[in-house]
Amino acid sequence: MKALMSPIKRGLRRAVSMSSLLRSILETRDTQTPITFRLILMQKILGFNRSAYWPVHFTSTVVNWRNIYAGIDVSPGYSPGCYIQGIGKIFIGDYTQVAPNVGIISSNHNVYDSREHEWNEEVRIGRYGWIGMNAMILPGVVLGDFTVVGAGAVVTKPFPKGYCVLGGNPARVIRELAPEKCVMFRNRIEYNGYIRHDKFELFRAQKLQV
Repeated sequence: MKALMSPIKRGLRRAVSMSSLLRSILETRDTQTPITFRLILMQKILGFNRSAYWPVHFTSTVVNWRNIYAGIDVSPGYSPGCYIQGIGKIFIGDYTQVAPNVGIISSNHNVYDSREHEWNEEVRIGRYGWIGMNAMILPGVVLGDFTVVGAGAVVTKPFPKGYCVLGGNPARVIRELAPEKCVMFRNRIEYNGYIRHDKFELFRAQKLQV
């Protein structure tokens, strides 16, 4: 009897999980990073970046998802060609978006021994930001709220004040934003990746290291 119950329980858990995923498709369809059947197929069924708790394009790569905090409506690697490296810790605030071919790097190779990594500093990206196409965020970078990183920029140092546009290599402030014009919108139903926001803190405590 026990041998029979085990596959039944697994089947029920699978059915509940799929039901939650299907509901998330409806509840995120008007967001910046909607969950779609194609994403679920590629990620959860075919297994590209299966473990990540947020939608990831099959051409993007996520390393060590447990070290990555993705805020509400945040899906680093949702666009194609991204490399999100969580050997060190990465925090990305609510409603920040990441364009294609972006690299977010939280550790470097040891200059004396390339087999070893060093991760002494976290990457922290604020709320309502935008990381443009082909941009690179390097270890130790802190970006404040409403920071726009221009296409192709390489961010090597912190810009904690936020409310600015960065560009160049190395990145510098090329435009200040007026805080009173910046819109702090919210989705009708909030998700951290595939997880309803009201359940996310429990998931974070049980599964994440950030």
